[in-house]
Amino acid sequence: MQDLEEMKRRLSDLKTEHRDLDDVIARLLEKAPFDQLQLQRLKKRKLMLKDEISRLESRLLPDIIA
Repeated sequence: MQDLEEMKRRLSDLKTEHRDLDDVIARLLEKAPFDQLQLQRLKKRKLMLKDEISRLESRLLPDIIA
């Protein structure tokens, strides 16, 4: 049970970080000359977070056979 709560907390933290990266990327794009390398790194981190969120959600939600 404790493991389940820990996974839910981790999932929540990852989703928060993912949303925060959205904001950071949007602000970076607003400034005319922006660092392309930094933008690529942020997007890569965001994608890695999305993958980890998907993995955790699949572990937390049981498969439903229709």
